[in-house]
Amino acid sequence: MSYAQRKEFGTNRTVSVVIVALVHVLLGYVIITGLAYNVVKESVEDLKTFDVEEEPPPPEEPPPPPDNLPPPPPEISSPPPLLRIPMQSPLQVPQTPVIPRPPTPVYVPAPPAPPAPPAPRLTQPKSLSGSLQGLIRGDDYPESAQQNDEQGSVTVVLTVGPNGRVSNCAVASSSGSRSLDSTTCRILTSRARFTPAQDSSGNPTSSTLRQAIKWVLQ
Repeated sequence: MSYAQRKEFGTNRTVSVVIVALVHVLLGYVIITGLAYNVVKESVEDLKTFDVEEEPPPPEEPPPPPDNLPPPPPEISSPPPLLRIPMQSPLQVPQTPVIPRPPTPVYVPAPPAPPAPPAPRLTQPKSLSGSLQGLIRGDDYPESAQQNDEQGSVTVVLTVGPNGRVSNCAVASSSGSRSLDSTTCRILTSRARFTPAQDSSGNPTSSTLRQAIKWVLQ
C-alpha cells in the first residue's frame, strides 16, 4: 500500500468515527429527553396541588429625617370668632387745669463795683484882691434900688477859668432885687481876679467858687 492510499484510508476512518459519535450523542439525547418527560409527567400527576398564599412583605420603615431640616412650621389655627360688644361712652371727668409754677428765681450776686477813681486833687482859686466884698463900692449901688429902698444879700457861683478870670456868674440865692443881683454878677465878672486852681499835676484848671455879697443902704 502506498503512502497516498494510506493517508486517504486514515481520513475516511476519522470521518466515520466522527459520524458514529454524533449518531450516538443524538440517540442519547433523544432517550434522555423522552425518559425525563415521562418521569416528570408521572410525577406531576401524582402530586397534589394546592394554593400557597404568599405573606405580604413587611412595611418599609420611613427613612430617618435628616438633621439639618428646619423645624416644621406651627400649625395655623383659625382665630375664634370676634364678639361685638357695644361700647359705652366713657364718663368725661372735668380736668383741673394745671397752673405751671413760676420758676424759682436764682440769685446771682452782682459783681462788685469797681473802685471809684480817686478824686482829683484840686486847689481852690484865690482872689488876688482879697475879699470879694471889697470890690463893691458905694457908688456901685443901683439908683433904682436906692429909690425903691432895696437891699439884701445875694449869693453867686463864679466859674473861674485857667486864666484866673471869671468866665460865668450864676445867682444861687437872690437878694430879692433883680437890679442888685445883676449888678453883683456884672461887677465880679469885670473886676475879680484869681489865682486859678491846679489839678493833681499842678496844671491850671477851671473851678467854681461860691460867694455871698451884701447890699446895705447907708
